[in-house]
Amino acid sequence: MKVGEYEVPEGLYYTREHEWAKVLPDGTVLMGITDYAQKKLHEIVNVELPEVGAEVGQMEAFASVDSVKATSEIYSPVSGQVIEVNEELFDRPELLNQDPYGQGWIAKIRPVSQEALEKDLKALMTAEQYAKYIEGLESRA
Repeated sequence: MKVGEYEVPEGLYYTREHEWAKVLPDGTVLMGITDYAQKKLHEIVNVELPEVGAEVGQMEAFASVDSVKATSEIYSPVSGQVIEVNEELFDRPELLNQDPYGQGWIAKIRPVSQEALEKDLKALMTAEQYAKYIEGLESRA
């Protein structure tokens, strides 16, 4: 789905801080920043990724991106353990701008439990809710 110039793919979950989460078939969660976030940041020049093995809580800052405009914290959309990070971003941080929902993913998280994951997902927005949220932000801009 498109909201103005921003892509908001269906089937993902979204945070108010502009991260997305995708539950994979194995129960892990792939996450990254949204198209809205990367466009607001402009050119991303550096990424600090979380440590593999790190325990994170939902909406806990666990990574950051530096752009030509600012440094922004990245928040974990779910609680769990970081089991993989996208090391390609060290050499190619621009992937966050070029393909935020694909090659620009940031981390893979193993949820604490299925129950915890379901609770975390309820606190996130659907694509439709996130689309309305950014429409509201844009109308106030």
